[in-house]
Amino acid sequence: MIRLRKMQAGEFQDYLAYFIPDYAAEISANYDADPQAARVRAEQEVEADLGLGVDSPGQDLFCIVIDGAKDAPVVGYFWCKPGGNGGAVFISDFCILPSFRGKGYAKQALAALEAEYAGAGYCDIRLRVAADNDRSQHLYQAAGFQVTGINMRKPIAEERRE
Repeated sequence: MIRLRKMQAGEFQDYLAYFIPDYAAEISANYDADPQAARVRAEQEVEADLGLGVDSPGQDLFCIVIDGAKDAPVVGYFWCKPGGNGGAVFISDFCILPSFRGKGYAKQALAALEAEYAGAGYCDIRLRVAADNDRSQHLYQAAGFQVTGINMRKPIAEERRE
């Protein structure tokens, strides 16, 4: 069984060590950015939203752990932005670490997150998933998420911007 616990300050760097390279790869793949520029963008966005680490206002950081396990190993992370007045919660990041994938932890973690926010009076969980991430899309739909739109992008030719 999986449970969530608030991320501790000492775990924040471990989270960033996973998140920044992963997010930079997504930026590079989906926005035609070279890897170096994508990493800089990922670092800037993290600094803007999580500049105070686990104490960043308006942000919830959770470690996903195996309940009852000795020393409860961290199997993944959630980064969420709860809206005001019990509205919607936006999942900014969700990850089950590679060595723990394929064991059903992702579905359990999503159920634990739903219980966490339902108990706090929230009514909706939202997220964005990359178009090329079929595995995650399948997981979210199996967990009851519905597609509400499609993000689209068209780069503007550089000669037209001058």
